Amino acid sequence: MLVDDNDTDNFISKRIIEITKFAKRVEVKGSGKAALDYLRENQNTQENLPSLIFLDINMPIVDGFVFLYEFEKFNELVRNKCKVIILSSSDNKRDIDKIVNNNHVIKFITKPLTEVALDEIKLNNI
Repeated sequence: MLVDDNDTDNFISKRIIEITKFAKRVEVKGSGKAALDYLRENQNTQENLPSLIFLDINMPIVDGFVFLYEFEKFNELVRNKCKVIILSSSDNKRDIDKIVNNNHVIKFITKPLTEVALDEIKLNNI
C-alpha cells in the first residue's frame, strides 16, 4: 500500500513497483485517513491486508505520526501482517529519528522510490 498525498509521487512509486513486479497488487491511498479507513474495513480479512505500507511522514490532517499512533490500535493480525516503510522526502532529523524508532517502522527510504530500494527490501526479506 502506498500512502502519500502527492499524486505524482504515488504514480511514480506505483509504476516502479509494477515494472519491477515487486508486488502483485498495489493499493494507493491519497491520505493517512484513507489508509486507516481501508485497514479498518479489511482488518479481519487477511488476504486484503497489505504486507507493506509505504508511508509518507508529511501529509495534511493525518500525517505519518498520527497514522502510526492509530495503527497501534489495530488488532494483532493487522499489526503483524502490515510492515511499515517510511517513504519520505523529509530531511528533518528529529522527525526521522522519532519515526524510525517506532516499533512498526522497519525501514526509512528517501523519495523517490527506486528499483535499488526495492531490491534491498527483497534482499533483506522485509
